[in-house]
Amino acid sequence: MRGIDPVTAVGQLRQAFGCFPSGVTAVCAWGDGAPIGLAASSFTSVSMDPPLVSLCIQHTSTTWPHLRRRPRLGLSVLAEGQDEICARLASRGADRFAGTDWTASPDGSVFVDGATLWLDCTIHEEVRCGDHDIVVLHINGLSAAPDTDPLVFHASRFRRLAGI
Repeated sequence: MRGIDPVTAVGQLRQAFGCFPSGVTAVCAWGDGAPIGLAASSFTSVSMDPPLVSLCIQHTSTTWPHLRRRPRLGLSVLAEGQDEICARLASRGADRFAGTDWTASPDGSVFVDGATLWLDCTIHEEVRCGDHDIVVLHINGLSAAPDTDPLVFHASRFRRLAGI
């Protein structure tokens, strides 16, 4: 039988959480004359009625304070092959939108072109929890491309889906 180890280090948790594959999202908006955005892999559906999704944002994020003041947020579920876009959105100090085609809505949401899903959102609720905030977003509109494979993050690497 496999044993259970006590949790003693952040690295141990990071490795454990990496056992669960996730999609990768870009959360973006128009602000101060340019798009602003970040990458988040802790994304999940919450409710059908009302339509809600959630993501988790680290308290140390310097981008989230700018995004949370925007009236609308564009959430793009990144597609296979958009790993470089994800890396730029997760970086600090670089032009996060360099080489990225994007679309802005009249309400200020910004979406990554070619993503498998676009969700036009407003903040429903924020819950402080540990070293992150759980951000619940209300979905106002969407555009889905279900035949476009998503970008998958697993064990600290980008991966692709394979049919079985």
